[in-house]
Amino acid sequence: MKNGFNTVAIVARRLTDRILESITKIDTILSGLGIQTLLEQKVLKELGLNRDNAIAARAELGGMADLVIVVGGDGSILGVSRDLAGSGVPVVGVNRGSLGFLAAISPDEIDEKFGQILSGDYSIEDHFLLEAQVFRQGDLMSSSTALNDVVVNPSSMSRMMEFDLLVNEEFVYNQKSDGIIVASPTGSTAYALSAGGPIMHPKLDALVVVPMFPHTLTSRPLVVNGDSSVTVRIIDAAEGAPQLSCDSQVNLPLQVGDNVTINKSIDPLKLLYPSGHSFYESCRSKLDWASRLGGSS
Repeated sequence: MKNGFNTVAIVARRLTDRILESITKIDTILSGLGIQTLLEQKVLKELGLNRDNAIAARAELGGMADLVIVVGGDGSILGVSRDLAGSGVPVVGVNRGSLGFLAAISPDEIDEKFGQILSGDYSIEDHFLLEAQVFRQGDLMSSSTALNDVVVNPSSMSRMMEFDLLVNEEFVYNQKSDGIIVASPTGSTAYALSAGGPIMHPKLDALVVVPMFPHTLTSRPLVVNGDSSVTVRIIDAAEGAPQLSCDSQVNLPLQVGDNVTINKSIDPLKLLYPSGHSFYESCRSKLDWASRLGGSS
């Protein structure tokens, strides 16, 4: 049973031998079921295939495919999410990276899990993105979306910066630190976690603001309503050139005096998971929850 997935796109950020192996396996399964598969031109070239159904641009997938399969790590899904958010096309990840919080299927589960998915045994979750905008003297200079997080920091990590934080245009605090992270619930288990932020369930409608090594003993992560508008006003960046980073993949230059405004994007990403997927099980297995000294659990 195809369950409505008549055309499926398979994409990858990098083309290692392991990733190409998984792409070939998935392509064989789908083709055997009579499902049309779309492959990127670079994949066809690496595999020595000659097909007419190559993907011209990822941004076009929303109008071409019923399902997008991303083979790689979480970074690969982050890149695809910015192109497909709001298209309504579900995305499922096959983990060929390290942690794989967003990629729910491991390589040894490809046969089993895609059997479930193609028989209709799956769930879809909406994950909202963040939209970051840079204003300079009131003019919009640049913008980008992010699935995980928006980070404002100096270009040199050996320098501190000074900024004001505002939520819904209300002043919160002035701070000197290595920068600040604004993360979605999806991104709470990424960079924000390593900076001491809380783990948030992906269905929460909230944002977390995490200071990066502040020059104070009292600064703590702040969780605000998902509809909040968070503004970071650059006061001073010493000798460094401040920058805005979205998902550690898109970098936008900043200047002293700029205002960076972060809001929830109206266009969500639809992540598909095989039935039985559990966020808490992912935390247990990937973050070593409940592990004890000595290796026993």
